[in-house]
Amino acid sequence: MQRVVSLYLPTWQTDRYRRMLGDEAPPVETPVVMIARQGSRRLVAALNSAALKAGLRPGMPASKAQAILPGLIVEDLKPVEDAKALEDLAFWFLRIYAPIVAPDTPDGLVLDTTGADHLHGNERLMLTGMINRLHALGFTARAAIAESWGAAHALARFGREAVTILPEGGVREALAPLPLAALRLDAHLLNELKVLGFRRIGELAAAPRAPITLRFGPEVGRRLDQAHGILSEPIEPVRVAELVTVRRFFPEPIGAAETIAKYTRKLVSDLCLDLEKRGLGARRVDLVFHRVDSGVQAIRAGTSKPARDSKQLSRLLTDRIETIDPGFGIEKMTLTATHAEPLVAGQTRSVLLDEAGGDIGEAVDIILNRGHKVYRYAAVQSDVPERSVQKIPAEATEDAPGWPEHWPRPVRLLFKPEPIQTVALLPDHPPRNFTWRGVRHIVKRADGPERVFGEWWKRDRELSAVRDYFRVENESGERFWIFRSGDGEHTETGSLEWFMHGFFA
Repeated sequence: MQRVVSLYLPTWQTDRYRRMLGDEAPPVETPVVMIARQGSRRLVAALNSAALKAGLRPGMPASKAQAILPGLIVEDLKPVEDAKALEDLAFWFLRIYAPIVAPDTPDGLVLDTTGADHLHGNERLMLTGMINRLHALGFTARAAIAESWGAAHALARFGREAVTILPEGGVREALAPLPLAALRLDAHLLNELKVLGFRRIGELAAAPRAPITLRFGPEVGRRLDQAHGILSEPIEPVRVAELVTVRRFFPEPIGAAETIAKYTRKLVSDLCLDLEKRGLGARRVDLVFHRVDSGVQAIRAGTSKPARDSKQLSRLLTDRIETIDPGFGIEKMTLTATHAEPLVAGQTRSVLLDEAGGDIGEAVDIILNRGHKVYRYAAVQSDVPERSVQKIPAEATEDAPGWPEHWPRPVRLLFKPEPIQTVALLPDHPPRNFTWRGVRHIVKRADGPERVFGEWWKRDRELSAVRDYFRVENESGERFWIFRSGDGEHTETGSLEWFMHGFFA
């Protein structure tokens, strides 16, 4: 089932104006309107939330708006620049979320995220992530996901929640109470339908179709069918000139999985040749299928590092061909490297060499494209043990400083230190015995203390905090890493309690 996301940016023009001004932007609570000209008239075309709360409305004469709010900030609308910025935003979202993203002018984006939500956790996490990214850029946003573009568009703009997730099969019930404006009809059609007494989508959908078509033409029925998912509405993904793209047209539509896989491999081969000419390697490739019924479907594959090995990229794409529904046939296939990075050609490894240390990149890529996360741990510059490691991509270059060498570190570190009961002579002696998880251990050997200071630049309470770490060995030869919170004398340095933190081999 198709899943389409509609992102609505209700104050796109004014938010973009404030973002362009940067530090010189007026406060958020200051009313701002954008003016467009209609002949000799100057009308309010866009406004921010503060202006809306003050009683201003789109279509209002600019002179009237200024009379209501004497301190109103008035700027000229720049539709060409707004449209270009919206296209740039769509391309940014295409690189992050889905292979099919397009501007939904004048104030939104539309994304076909079919089969892509698992890469971002789930649909709710994906939508909230989109909104959070936009908020970080200074844009107010609402989002909805449904089975059709029309339904998602309507719910994003007229739904009750900022994030709406419509389950499969719930389109008709969800759209019924929404106003007719949610159908994306022209203003004159809306006015004429209101004259006849229609106010809600449900009322219009329940009316006989033939008289409405006879009076208003096919547009009303087309918009109703698109919203309900009866009539497909293709989304043409945004593209920019610098992307490496290859295409193949078919005089006779294709539909068999074997045929699709065959031409996928040919497209990948052509793409790799173009990438090689430009000295690039693909990090993400999108294979888009254009069906004869105007439907569009896509496969996205990513790699952990730049690649232009045709066998590797072909396998990543062909492994997911079964997710594609060719319908009545595919008439065009487009393969695009939506994310590419410089790649220097390296020496091909000889088959005579030992294969034991082979590249694991292909295996990592297969796992990643199935929606799983692959990572490894690397050292971080920090004296506090639980902060000295971080997750990095499986094949990322490790730029961290490495593990400390002046004191050994355990092979296993507990996620959170666990309290233990000890008998110890303060302030500098290790415990004579300790009890952890109900088991008492007699300390036979110990080494320490290693004093670790708190990172005072992160929080004030670590200004005087310290830990004293000891390596201890029990009567069975097991070795543990334990510490005392504090210096053993002053309570402001810690609680003076003991904790288990790790184990040695």
